[in-house]
Amino acid sequence: MSNVFMTFAWYAHLKNLSDKPWIVAAFLSWGIALFEYMLQVPANRIGFTILSLAQLKILQEVITLSVFVPFAIYYMHQPIKLDFLWAALCLLGAVYFMFRS
Repeated sequence: MSNVFMTFAWYAHLKNLSDKPWIVAAFLSWGIALFEYMLQVPANRIGFTILSLAQLKILQEVITLSVFVPFAIYYMHQPIKLDFLWAALCLLGAVYFMFRS
């Protein structure tokens, strides 16, 4: 859920507030990001009891891409690109190297 909030905080203003001054978008984004931090900080604290810092970061990147691609396609109406697949494959490689024992 934290990545959903953060994706909207970072990118939704490009669609919804493009006619407003950037400062309005910044304050609204910070307000949305507050909810993201309320979910992300406890999740990282819990996760760090089991995973290494590097594993947490790679996991976060995979989750971010999993949230961002549907957001880009369905909410922002961006075209589907083969680059999404290549990026996902690169992240799978990163996951392999971070989580192998």
